[in-house]
Amino acid sequence: MNKLDEFPEAGERLGDTSPSSESSDVERTLESSEKVPVTEDSSTWNWDEDPSNPYNWPTKWKVQQILMIASAAFTTSVGVSILTPARIQFMEDFGVSGTVAIVPLSLYVFALGLGPVVGGPLSETIGRYPVYIGTTLLGSLFTLGVGFSKTFAGICVLRFLSGFCFAPSLAIAAGTINETFKPIKRAIPSTIFILTPFLGPVIGSFVVARKGWKWTQWTLLFFSIFTMITILMARETFHPVLKRRRAKELGLPLPTSQPLSSKARLFATVALLRPIQMLLTEPIVAFVCLYVACEFATLFCFFAAVPLVFGGVYGFGLEDSGLVFLAIVVGCLLGAVTVLLCDVFLYRRKAAKLQGQQIPAEFRLYPALIGSIGLPIGLFWFGWTSKASIHWASPTVAIMLFAWGNLCVFVSTTQYIVDTYHGLTVASAMSANSLARYGLAAAFPLFTVQMFTKLDIGWASSLLGFIAIALLPVPWVFFLTGKRLRALSKFEVADDSG
Repeated sequence: MNKLDEFPEAGERLGDTSPSSESSDVERTLESSEKVPVTEDSSTWNWDEDPSNPYNWPTKWKVQQILMIASAAFTTSVGVSILTPARIQFMEDFGVSGTVAIVPLSLYVFALGLGPVVGGPLSETIGRYPVYIGTTLLGSLFTLGVGFSKTFAGICVLRFLSGFCFAPSLAIAAGTINETFKPIKRAIPSTIFILTPFLGPVIGSFVVARKGWKWTQWTLLFFSIFTMITILMARETFHPVLKRRRAKELGLPLPTSQPLSSKARLFATVALLRPIQMLLTEPIVAFVCLYVACEFATLFCFFAAVPLVFGGVYGFGLEDSGLVFLAIVVGCLLGAVTVLLCDVFLYRRKAAKLQGQQIPAEFRLYPALIGSIGLPIGLFWFGWTSKASIHWASPTVAIMLFAWGNLCVFVSTTQYIVDTYHGLTVASAMSANSLARYGLAAAFPLFTVQMFTKLDIGWASSLLGFIAIALLPVPWVFFLTGKRLRALSKFEVADDSG
């Protein structure tokens, strides 16, 4: 059976949203352009068994892909946290207020939400690999500019551009994983990729304290150079591009290129319109984005709250406060272990019982069900034990518990969205997720210091805890009713009715 016209996995084929929509017509046109016509010479070519198919790559090549996306994610996340401890130095060097001194952090984070809106669909047009190379190189150049900047305004602008360029690697990494690993084998690479961005907060405190804020940018530049090296070791994974290359190698006839206007309309639809449409009309996307955005933004609150709390209550210095961020690292590592255990003992066992049938996307939510309970507990614990009469280890463990729950929810809901939607709707749903997550995370640090100062530590943390309680039912409701909600979707979703 000839299978070269099949795009078998979510994120690899171009899908419709609705038969009557203009965007779906453009997508179907573009999809047909990526297919190679079946001829007598090509009738024996089976893409599923072709060595060019990333699913069939040797383990060494797949490890190189994971190393690339993990290092890119780490570099991007270090760019967020590494400059956070420089707040006091910014106030002294440029004469700005404490709130304004946080603006370079917020602009970088906000740019992380906008970058994937362009980078994700662009990678669906020209391939993943050129986007990885181009955006990492540009991000490195803007980082270099931040280090040489003489004005605070210049730092803010260049930080935004640096974040905007580094951001696409976070968005298209999910597509790279989906195109390299079959669904049953995605848990480990997905967890590694999502875990690495949470491992960088400790570095900035030591760099700022010992070398000054400019060295934070030289350090980030070093990480970006390492990322470029891993990119040069990696390969293209986007199946339509690889199919076209393979067809050319085999001497098969290639389709004529589609008009630029059609691709431009598709790009605009996927990049700008559909993420917002899904955010407003799709209950699954809307509530997952709301939940993840609030808890992700709460995590960013700790970047400003930890130096305030541990410095003011326990007298910690800059480096000592930086070591407290190790609690986030440990919590995320424990969260990764939890996700993997749920995958082995719950997801895979239930999948095996289905005997080849479509695996319900709701099976991905087990870590979120567990982690959702840890989020409010960790926040209340942190708020009401951050007192001089109580040992500093208590609020530190509370941060660890929150980080554990946050990673469980984040990884689980990300896998849930990827398994729920198909085709280009996956990219749109993840773009909506990034936009909501980083948009809210950019705003929270701007008022964290005032909130913890005016409300007191206990009530400020409790306010965040009440938000976590209000959103706690989200994964539970989707676990119970997700199949019915998917049936009501106007977009291409997984069908496990068989």
